[in-house]
Amino acid sequence: MRRVAKLSAACIATAALALTATACGSTSSEDDSSSSASAGSGKGGIKIGLAYDVGGRGDRSFNDSAARGADKAEKEFSGSIKELTAKSSDTEADREQRLTDLADAGYNPIVAVGFSYATSVDKVAAKYPKVSFGLIDSVATAKNVDSITFTEEQGSYLAGVAAALKTKKAHVGFIGGVDTPLIKKFAAGYVQGVKDTKPGVKVDVQYLTHGSDLSGFASPDKGKEAASGQLDNGADVIYAAAGSSGNGSIEAVSGVKGAWAIGVDSDQYNIPGLSKYKNSILTSMVKNVDVGVYDFVKSVHDGKPLTGNQIYSLAKGGVGLATSGGFIDDIQPQLDAAKKKIVDGTVKVKTS
Repeated sequence: MRRVAKLSAACIATAALALTATACGSTSSEDDSSSSASAGSGKGGIKIGLAYDVGGRGDRSFNDSAARGADKAEKEFSGSIKELTAKSSDTEADREQRLTDLADAGYNPIVAVGFSYATSVDKVAAKYPKVSFGLIDSVATAKNVDSITFTEEQGSYLAGVAAALKTKKAHVGFIGGVDTPLIKKFAAGYVQGVKDTKPGVKVDVQYLTHGSDLSGFASPDKGKEAASGQLDNGADVIYAAAGSSGNGSIEAVSGVKGAWAIGVDSDQYNIPGLSKYKNSILTSMVKNVDVGVYDFVKSVHDGKPLTGNQIYSLAKGGVGLATSGGFIDDIQPQLDAAKKKIVDGTVKVKTS
């Protein structure tokens, strides 16, 4: 009983960011009145508001993971979903307005997907104290916010171990969407995992955009160009933490015999839109945003909204490596040993 709001200008704007048609297919900024009329009516229905980061539903990575969690809750709790998607040109006022629109329309809970919403969530949550807000990848100060964060560096460390064990050229790469503190956590863990496993392996680190330019999360062409450059320079395993830009990186890697891509956030081997590249996807650093979103929505549905900071760590299954394809089966003992060292505290993974 999929009930998502209709396509509108927000999707058209997102399409301009060189996303696939899939990315636009179900992104929206207008509510479907037929779906909201019965939702939240006191008979178990819940009205879930989703404010996506750039790329939106269909990015095959971060936003899609959040969407899966909301979809599960929608189905389980007979709810409805309204989706709004950010543009790379957004101002703080745009983000505040997006959250305000959802609150004014009666959506509760509201999930802000991405660290860029941190300031706006605090401001809007204070104005709507009876609405429960979820914030992914940053920690809010407002009392009615559930901050959902992950130990990305720990999962990325394991990705680095895998890269070091699989490279044939002693040369691997990392591509970050934007050089933010969050994405630098991915890079730091990955580099440490590589170096702790094989100190002599060279690691190239590159970011697609910088500062407030968030288009690096929604530019597959930039991801493809960056990966092609690293491959030309000798890297044969490339890990991209770059939203839908990572799709371009995977495409570039698939064209080079013997090279491997490492996916991110979702198990990208199993993403239909990437199926023609799956035999080049070594593994994916899975970040279970869907679990965090579902847990939050369920808590609101149960009348006991989560607040504070919920940290989804490696030990708690919040992050980890996907095994789809069986390409890391031969190195699983080493990966298990590395995981154990992180969980028991023997290895402290850097965040910068």
